[in-house]
Amino acid sequence: MSLPVITKDMSDAEIERMMENACSASNFLKAISHEGRLMILCHLATGEKSVTELEELLSARQAAVSQQLSRLRSEGLVAPRRDGKVIYYSLTDERAIQILDLVYDLFCKGS
Repeated sequence: MSLPVITKDMSDAEIERMMENACSASNFLKAISHEGRLMILCHLATGEKSVTELEELLSARQAAVSQQLSRLRSEGLVAPRRDGKVIYYSLTDERAIQILDLVYDLFCKGS
């Protein structure tokens, strides 16, 4: 892993680019930092799920699941697909899977 080296001779453009990247990373991390949203992402990592399936898997009310899905959708991490009256969700951002892999390794593996 190579972290950026911040030096005094960095150009304004380089610093600005780092700030933009930090803002994007912060928004992404905020979107997944809620345990309900994180659990939804974990379930969706195994494949598309309906809202009803997610409610059952999470033992949560429809309103709570929908609220978390709305946040994930607004951040571009999940996308809905309608089939008749049923709405299915799937992951749309590969970065979410990469983060889930890392979180699993750090917090779940071997416990």
